[in-house]
Amino acid sequence: MIDVTLANFESEVIAASAQVPVLVDFWAPWCGPCRTLGPLLEKLEAAYQGRFKLVKIDSDQQQQLAAAFGIRSIPTCVLLIDGQPVDGFTGALPESQLRAFLDKRLPEPDSAPQDEAPEPTDLSAEEQLARLLQRLQQEPGNHDLRFDCVRHLIAHGQFEQAELALAPALAQIPLQLRFEALSHWLNALLFCSTDERGQWPLERFDELIAHDKRNFEARMAKSRLLIALGEWPAALDELLEIIQRDRRWANELARKTYIGLLELMTPPAPKADPAQAGKSAGGIELSGKALQASDPQSELVARYRRRLSMALN
Repeated sequence: MIDVTLANFESEVIAASAQVPVLVDFWAPWCGPCRTLGPLLEKLEAAYQGRFKLVKIDSDQQQQLAAAFGIRSIPTCVLLIDGQPVDGFTGALPESQLRAFLDKRLPEPDSAPQDEAPEPTDLSAEEQLARLLQRLQQEPGNHDLRFDCVRHLIAHGQFEQAELALAPALAQIPLQLRFEALSHWLNALLFCSTDERGQWPLERFDELIAHDKRNFEARMAKSRLLIALGEWPAALDELLEIIQRDRRWANELARKTYIGLLELMTPPAPKADPAQAGKSAGGIELSGKALQASDPQSELVARYRRRLSMALN
């Protein structure tokens, strides 16, 4: 167990979580439940023999860190893997529930393959998909692998297999945004392959919309066709028109699809650089300022996020 401050947060939490899961315990000296939970966590850190690292943050003394994680009550614990929060809980849980929480997220002991042969670099798309599916069968709880597998299946037009591989992730509570995003992409492609409007020229939609700007069915169908064509910014423009006119239409389908596209368009977060003190791997600067976009794709996503924010406020 180690006490973390803003000064060592990047090295002891973000950078360390790239090597082993890090459990962050937000507490305060005056908090009774915190004094109950703390010794249990320290006991489990020893019992799990290096499968996770425990750090403690005094939420009173480190208010910037508490605010960055949105801490509203203590004790609150957040588990980070590869610089990203993946799960958490609030309150002083009993040991049995703590073990269940850890066992759900932590890798199995000695699960790292020894002397694993490197992946061939000259595989065809079909061979890559076959390997992904084989690995997913062996590691059904590997969410990153499931995401990559579903994304490859969708990109290569294997929609039925993609639906099957995506279903377990969509049944999770809470639902991860990245899997919901994949479902919106898949729904758009399925629409274009099963609905006759998926074969319409874009001009036909424009005629319907010119006649009735609140023809949300036509706008939604057009956006799905644009998604299938790979013209995602144009699809976002059409979805935004729906949101601006009636954000609640069809159970907020336009807003949910818009957010899903932004999630898929967002470039992967770079690995944390311990030299950049005060910044999280997720792009949050703990002093409260947003990390500036540094490439055209990030700038595009940021621009469409701002447009959505303006439409909703």
